[in-house]
Amino acid sequence: MKAYSLVMAMLLAVAVAGCTQKGSTEDEHAHDENLQLTAYGNYFEVFAEATPFVVGQTSDILAHFSFLNNFKPLTSGKITASLIVGTDGIRQTLENPSSPGIYKFSLKPVKAGVGKIVFDVQSPEINSQVVIPNIRVYDNGHDAQHDASDAVVTSSNGAVFTKEQSWKVDFATEEVRREPFGGIIRTVGQIQPSTGDERVVSARTSGIVTFSSNNVVDGKAVSAGQSLFTIDASGMADNNLSVRVAEAQNEYNRAKAEFERKSDLAKDNIVSQSELLRAKTDFDNAQANYNNLRRNFGNGSQSVSSPISGYITSVLVRNGQFAEAGQTVLTVSQNQNLFVKAEIRPKHFQNLSEIATVNFRMLDKSRTYTLEELDGKLVSFGKSTDLANPLIPVVFQINNRAGLLSGSFIEMFIKTQSGNQAIAVTNDAVVEEMGNYFVYVQLTPEFFEKRLVKKGGTDGVYTEILDGLNDGERVVSKGAILVKLAQSAGAVDAHSGHVH
Repeated sequence: MKAYSLVMAMLLAVAVAGCTQKGSTEDEHAHDENLQLTAYGNYFEVFAEATPFVVGQTSDILAHFSFLNNFKPLTSGKITASLIVGTDGIRQTLENPSSPGIYKFSLKPVKAGVGKIVFDVQSPEINSQVVIPNIRVYDNGHDAQHDASDAVVTSSNGAVFTKEQSWKVDFATEEVRREPFGGIIRTVGQIQPSTGDERVVSARTSGIVTFSSNNVVDGKAVSAGQSLFTIDASGMADNNLSVRVAEAQNEYNRAKAEFERKSDLAKDNIVSQSELLRAKTDFDNAQANYNNLRRNFGNGSQSVSSPISGYITSVLVRNGQFAEAGQTVLTVSQNQNLFVKAEIRPKHFQNLSEIATVNFRMLDKSRTYTLEELDGKLVSFGKSTDLANPLIPVVFQINNRAGLLSGSFIEMFIKTQSGNQAIAVTNDAVVEEMGNYFVYVQLTPEFFEKRLVKKGGTDGVYTEILDGLNDGERVVSKGAILVKLAQSAGAVDAHSGHVH
């Protein structure tokens, strides 16, 4: 409660401070004379407040420019505002904003009728154009004021959140559309190393394990070819490596001498070719065995290196412990390509062949990732069950761009294909209040209506809205809770305007 009260107090202070500053530095027009104009281009949102347009009279336009990718203000750039009615037009160019995101234009219309305002933006980031259509230019001020008053946007459950406020926080809006929203299978999966991502390092002979350093522990980073441990069998009564190397060397020397002797005798046809071939085979085998032992063993011990670069995931043998040939000593993982395995109830079996994608959400709900973000794919799903485990395994492969930990668990929202159309909003857009759910629908970029909605399922990123929203409406997709706090704090009049 203390944190809640503090946030409300801060928002109220920002609202009051913003209005006080504007009131003290600018001349404010009456709110019922102001037009509120909104348009969206490819890169910018424009929210302009202007005095009605009358032939021969100067209209002041206070235009707020926000980037659509992050809803932050345009801080620098040249903008030309053109008011065009038919073939006639007037324009004004401003080299820089009067304050971040705000440009103040003054235009004097020369012709009555219905036209448009065109904003040509030339900024360091991008060049673009935004058009506000259906701009009426009046012959006299009386008709202009009357129509402007009728166009004032009102709501009994409205919330004010100015552009200056939204620019300071993580805020965004988005237009809702009716799109395919398939069924959702919500489950928990375990992260596992994929084939080829993890290597088991085993003892190649029996002996005493001696690690190369004192920091061969879980989590230690290693590189390919780095020596990890040695296996010493020189002091063993049985399977002594020194004895085996000596035996191999003696056998190699014997076979070599025998082959050379028979080679000389074969020149005089004293030995047959079959005997010579047999001697050569014995020599080749003895040489291969001796070279292998000499290459892998030195001074009665075997040195074992890491087959891949990665980190040690588990050490299964203690320093100085005896290990049998073939026994696992440790495992090394790259932690790059991972499997995510979930087990699904059999009632979903018919839907598994229609899996479209999956969203992964951390169990602490700090972040949600899509399958596409992790460059993942569906690997397989089970086709049968048994009494020991009646659940159906489903396995996805992902690229570990999210820093996931092998062996841990993650929440999954498996999405299946469907022809059903539905309206969906981001999870952050939905605000809960006493068991009811609301979204904030944009009436203007500074005035939002708190709308009761009926929500359906969620895929971890979006929530289906069953009732309360229509196609084409725009909602607060980020920062809805801040708009709620501003509404609770009792923000300033939505129609006070910014035209100063």
